Amino acid sequence: MATRPPPRFVVRPHSDIGQPRHWLWLGLAWAGTLVLAGLIGFATSGRQGPAHSEQDRLRALQTQNDDLQQQVANLQRSQQVNDIATRSLRESLAEREEEISGLRTDLGFYSRLIGGDAQREGLKVQELRVQAVAADPHAWNFAISLTQNVKRGEDVSGLATLSVDGLRAGKVVQLDWPALGETAQKDGIPFRLKYFQQLHGSLVLPADFRPTRLHVRVQPEGDQPVARDVAWNDALAGKLTTIQGDHDAQP
Repeated sequence: MATRPPPRFVVRPHSDIGQPRHWLWLGLAWAGTLVLAGLIGFATSGRQGPAHSEQDRLRALQTQNDDLQQQVANLQRSQQVNDIATRSLRESLAEREEEISGLRTDLGFYSRLIGGDAQREGLKVQELRVQAVAADPHAWNFAISLTQNVKRGEDVSGLATLSVDGLRAGKVVQLDWPALGETAQKDGIPFRLKYFQQLHGSLVLPADFRPTRLHVRVQPEGDQPVARDVAWNDALAGKLTTIQGDHDAQP
């Protein structure tokens, strides 16, 4: 039997030859896609990272700023409360000092009136006050309080006059009672008391006169005169109170 020569051509299926290459290209394409996605993600994260960090810092600074503003507002309110409390306390202290001053004046008045262990003391100018008249800047009301120790037990009468020292045209001058008082009382304000009395009157000062001191002169009948000097500012310091005496004198 004759031997068949081998065929010159071998036919093989196309799928058997191209299959490995096809999967190779698919694998390379998938790997490239992963690499590209990774690169894009890295680039994106690199660009967004600093932006997120900057926003976080801005939010932190804004929060800190809000906290500091709140602290400043709290301190300002606290300072306002302290100022109001301090002002109220000062006003209360001023009122208490005024009350104490008034009580001391009253104590001196009644101590003088009662006499305590003192002997039979005579007439005394207890107090002198002046107060501006609202309708006239040059007019002033005054009150002179006279006291006598109750141990004397007798009436005393007489006249009281007032004079004012001050500056006028650069010189020290004195305005006597006739230049200050009412025409009807040119000799003085009459008084009569057993224990105490308050004399009231008004005076008008020249426009170019600046008062500095007041002089009170009380002349009881049949006795030595009694005098007292009071600085103008001291006479202005207290309120012009009215004390009901035996026979309060009005000008």
